[in-house]
Amino acid sequence: YDFGDRLLIVATDRISAFDYVLGSGIPDKGKVLTQISAFWFERTSTIVPNHVISTNVSDFPAEARDSRDMLAGRAMMVRRTEPLPIECVARGYLAGSGWKDYAASGAICGITLPSGLVESSRLPEPIFTPATKAQSGHDFNINLEAAAEVVDPDVLALVRSLTLELYAHGAAHAESRGIIVADTKFEFGLLPDDGRRAVDRVVLIDEMLTPDSSRFWPLDGYQPGRVPPSFDKQYVRDYLERIKWNKQPPVPSLPDDVVTKTREKYLEAFHRLTGRDLV
Repeated sequence: YDFGDRLLIVATDRISAFDYVLGSGIPDKGKVLTQISAFWFERTSTIVPNHVISTNVSDFPAEARDSRDMLAGRAMMVRRTEPLPIECVARGYLAGSGWKDYAASGAICGITLPSGLVESSRLPEPIFTPATKAQSGHDFNINLEAAAEVVDPDVLALVRSLTLELYAHGAAHAESRGIIVADTKFEFGLLPDDGRRAVDRVVLIDEMLTPDSSRFWPLDGYQPGRVPPSFDKQYVRDYLERIKWNKQPPVPSLPDDVVTKTREKYLEAFHRLTGRDLV
């Protein structure tokens, strides 16, 4: 919601899979995403400034405060920025599209990796693999040269460094709570032009290190060569694969047991990572 130089971001309980919003929501999902993000934004504010102004409804504009009950716990007021036209992905393990690229070429986004790695292998060190932002359909991985064509080189160098630092910070904390962050994506934006260089106006935006933007695995279930169970919406994707949905409309709804199990996974990730109660 647009409030001029500020935006109100509200996270709903809707869930998407294979590029479609499903017919069933996941109760409290929006609260989990908002409150996990707020937790990380607080923890990482000394690494990079972020766009958060407040998550307290009392600080929102009057028009929003009228919807206090609906917004509480699932909304944040943020500074308006110009989002960078790339997603900043950090990978510490070989999974998803990264595994597919490696299996086909031995590299991800032009980064050659050691031979002999298997699916879910831990990488020798985390890597930065930018991706496009598709208007529809899937984003796709690009190399640094392609990213430099759409992002100022100094800004790109900065967000690459920040992406890896944020990933290292988040992965270390998560591992101490029994969660592996296999990969994650960050978004950065530029504050309005105030005479400073673009590189000095970079802030972290959107969400961060949530089950929607990250691949979370339980540490005690990890084994290279196998796809671990996850705390994200992979449970939903697996169900849709089992029923052999053709990934075209009409979009299915989820049975109650899948909704319940998915909610439990989101909540477990929230409690493990933050040590907080959902509000």
